[in-house]
Amino acid sequence: MDNSKIYVGLDIGTTSVKVIICENVKGQLKVVGAGVEPSSGLSRGVIVDIDQTARAISRAVDKAASQSDVKVSSVVVGLPANYLQMKDVHGMITIAEKGQSHEIINQDVIDVAKSTLLQNVPTDREIIGLVPREFTVDGFDGIKDPRGMVGSRLEMQALLYSGPTTVVHNTKKAVEQAGLKIEDLVVGPIATGFNLLTDGEQDFGTLVIDMGGGQTTASIIHDHQLKYTSVDPEGGYYITKDISTVLNTSLRDAEKLKKDHGFADSSRADENMMLDVTVVGKDNPVEYSEKYLAEVIEARVRQIFQRISDRLDSIRAPKLPGGVVLLGGAAVMPGVAELASEYFSGKVKVYRPKLMGVRHPGFATALSLALYESRLSDVEQLIKQTVQQGESGSHQRRAVAASQKPASGQPHHRKHRLSMPHRSETTQKSETVQADSDSPKSSNRKKEGGLKSFFSNFFD
Repeated sequence: MDNSKIYVGLDIGTTSVKVIICENVKGQLKVVGAGVEPSSGLSRGVIVDIDQTARAISRAVDKAASQSDVKVSSVVVGLPANYLQMKDVHGMITIAEKGQSHEIINQDVIDVAKSTLLQNVPTDREIIGLVPREFTVDGFDGIKDPRGMVGSRLEMQALLYSGPTTVVHNTKKAVEQAGLKIEDLVVGPIATGFNLLTDGEQDFGTLVIDMGGGQTTASIIHDHQLKYTSVDPEGGYYITKDISTVLNTSLRDAEKLKKDHGFADSSRADENMMLDVTVVGKDNPVEYSEKYLAEVIEARVRQIFQRISDRLDSIRAPKLPGGVVLLGGAAVMPGVAELASEYFSGKVKVYRPKLMGVRHPGFATALSLALYESRLSDVEQLIKQTVQQGESGSHQRRAVAASQKPASGQPHHRKHRLSMPHRSETTQKSETVQADSDSPKSSNRKKEGGLKSFFSNFFD
């Protein structure tokens, strides 16, 4: 296989590590290998033991590689949304003297991306990604790819994502210790929101709820951008613990009961269906009804949905035309969509990948990571590489000298003047979400009608 057409998504979850190997065949991704390994060394989505996590990653990669006849050397790694911060940034460069103009090339895109990275990022945080909103050439905005255009000044509006240095470092270290190169680091909700939703769902607004093992992540995608995210510190593993505690059975048996007989909505369970449960301290199994098991499960799921709903209410989030999309391992339980519809407006659906071999909500994030990387445009690749090179480390950078060859292959000797935007342009409102805190207050924001007005005021 041509390695240039291979994309490997690595989802490091609290309860399991999932790896999906995809091959790009004539513009379409085909899953050629998948591996799942129980996690160890994580707590609520965050790596706390690098050695244990590295071993789990290695085993999951080996399982996927054995199915695909592909030697995996690099992976696209998902990062949890814990303590994620989003910030609007603006960069500007002068590419020609006043009254003159030049054709915009790759290096110009790199340099304007560098100018947006001249931000005061706290020492305990690390830049994860930079997602361009639009480019502006000599005052003409709304441009997605400025290369080939002629102008004297280039600007870029973008969203800058940052996370705790500890979380990012531990993830990098575990992956590298597993003998792998990191092709890209992508925040989970960005990968899933940008690649699993339809164009309309991304445009008009959709709530995505990722029901993982150790935590549940809720995010809003609107106008093709991640606008909001919050993390609830409970997930599918807590459902298993509830079953274990209430029924006095082992975690292993509780997990099996959940998978084989669990309902998120107890009204769909059969009270006449009796289940033999191995109980600690008893020689013979104890019978519990399927409905009783479902009531235990439903209580925890309702608690998670209620907290998410309360946080959305706290920011006065409007009804989203795209409704709700559920994914993650816990989303596979029958009745979960019906239960969610009691807490959230709009249509609720469970996302199941349509590709052969991974038709389970639990594979959604790993698949979306591979999709994300395969769909990056040339401009987005340039910006990604700029972020990875760590050019943001120097806040005293001189004007960037462009001496590399342009896309056309012709020599290029032009120099740029870096234009720093006014403070009001660089310190836009940012959305900070922490696992143990509510969403930012919006009481002082001016109320305006309509979904577009809400997002424009709250997020932009």
